[in-house]
Amino acid sequence: ANLTPVTLELGGKSPAIFDPSCDLDAAVLSIAYGKLLNAGQTCIAPDYLLVPKGQAGTVAARLATAIAKLYPTLRDNPDYTAIISDRHHQRLRDMVTEARDAGADVTEINPAGEELDANSGKLLPTLVRNAGANLRLMREEIFGPVLPIVEYTGIDEAIAHVNGADRPLALYWFGRDSGNRQRILRETIAGGVTVNDCMLHLVQENQPFGGVGASGMGAYHGEWGFRTFSKEKRVFMQSRLSAGSLLRPPYGKTFERLFSLLRHIT
Repeated sequence: ANLTPVTLELGGKSPAIFDPSCDLDAAVLSIAYGKLLNAGQTCIAPDYLLVPKGQAGTVAARLATAIAKLYPTLRDNPDYTAIISDRHHQRLRDMVTEARDAGADVTEINPAGEELDANSGKLLPTLVRNAGANLRLMREEIFGPVLPIVEYTGIDEAIAHVNGADRPLALYWFGRDSGNRQRILRETIAGGVTVNDCMLHLVQENQPFGGVGASGMGAYHGEWGFRTFSKEKRVFMQSRLSAGSLLRPPYGKTFERLFSLLRHIT
């Protein structure tokens, strides 16, 4: 009954990829910031991290250091917020518990060794390694301060991992290897990409922002936002001297010549 156009900016499992050529210290600091902003409750938060095979332990240790630098305390720190609702808090805890029970390596980051008040709604930043692909943590958008770390062997496997899931709203790639960067940009599909940082494509007003596939449709911000939320009215004004009458029946030789001319022009 109502034809209503929509522009949807959704979310999904936005990957972050560490290339072997990346500056690891700078990369983990960016991921710690991007993942824990608003306690991970942003649509473009890195959902999981792909790292070269054999580096998951090293990356987890450096992430723990980076998190402690950004959030030296958690319980009374106004920079580290709570989970939006009890239901969502329980959902995140259930996902972590499932992963732990399935044999994944779960590390909770608690720099000051505090005990969080059960009523505070806060959840410790949590790193998960060796999580099985069938776990909720690996199938659902996390939307919280929980980060799975997945190892990959070679760029082909990293690309296949991204392309094996729904198209994400955001993708993050860290590295100096221009060849690998171009392959990631060409061979994966995401709503937007930030290279060597997190989230900053969102705030570029000279670029459109939006999802693709399951992560959304349409785009906005800047000029694209104006066009998306406006309707252009097309107006054509005919001049007094017009050849339009030549296109009307009855058709004859004059029309055939005009039609032939137009056909050759186009």
